[in-house]
Amino acid sequence: MAKADASPCRWISGLQAFREFATHEGKTQSARHIKPLHWYIACRLVLEGGFHPDDITPRPPFVVETKKGRKGRVRNILKFGPSAGGTGEQVILGGLKTKNVDVVVQKKTVGPVLAISCKGVTKAFRNLTNRMEETIGECTNLHITYPAMVVGYFSILRANRTIEDALEAPDLDEEDTPAEVESDSETEASELTPKKVEKLKANDIAILEDGSVVDGIVRFHAALREMTSRRGLRDEISRYEAMAMALIEPRGSEAGDVVSSFPPNESPLHLSQFFATLYRRYEERFVLGAPLLADRGITTRLDWDPDSPVFSRPMPEAKDWPELDFEPRLATPAT
Repeated sequence: MAKADASPCRWISGLQAFREFATHEGKTQSARHIKPLHWYIACRLVLEGGFHPDDITPRPPFVVETKKGRKGRVRNILKFGPSAGGTGEQVILGGLKTKNVDVVVQKKTVGPVLAISCKGVTKAFRNLTNRMEETIGECTNLHITYPAMVVGYFSILRANRTIEDALEAPDLDEEDTPAEVESDSETEASELTPKKVEKLKANDIAILEDGSVVDGIVRFHAALREMTSRRGLRDEISRYEAMAMALIEPRGSEAGDVVSSFPPNESPLHLSQFFATLYRRYEERFVLGAPLLADRGITTRLDWDPDSPVFSRPMPEAKDWPELDFEPRLATPAT
């Protein structure tokens, strides 16, 4: 069994996270193909979401310094601190069993308030819907104990377009490959018979020659649509508050790019809606719906000082920092 990746959280862009997933080689059991996505999400929850890095697992590599500004106004200075980055997942008490969740925001005296589960799929797309029972069960399990917790599901799929793409895709974990399906992905290209080629196309190709998405992924998208958009605490606990699905290009200069043609822009699973939906549900439940907690500063999200080093980039090492692919949560300049 591959050794689990214990690398601390790094500040990376979405493109970097997607590229590391799409170009990963070898086994996926170490989770090295999906850990960068955890880091990207955790860092984005700080920069865009306004959550304190101390409240997030894995802990993002940022440090917060609080200063008094003009007229007693509080300034939240955000600095980059590589040594502050943490590792691991958060164990959450579910109604049926404890669960390790990839990215979690936890507030003192309140408990876990936001949790995001990540799924990376490199092949065997025809069998995606076989895992829906597990996906529903995970959400239900968490909501039984914490019905107010905002739960998200972020899935990225390797957009294999050719047999070569499929052959280069990382080997799946045993648990990700249904027993009734045998993968030919370790077969040499020279050994491929017409029968094996058709089998690879059926199982491991994501986008066909005409640009259409294979039926297995279309069915997966349809299934996820029925599991998202939970709004109120009395809504079905088997629904996620937000879900995202993205196909990632695996080859050449486009490696890491998100395929723009699927899901369609109007889909509730479109990547552009994911984080905004999470923040909206959080505000409704833990800020607007809990004014006493918000007034005490327990659940309010932070606004970052525009002059924070991570935004003004005054240091030489800033040249290696990623460009933001979202708008950070900045405080309004004092007048």
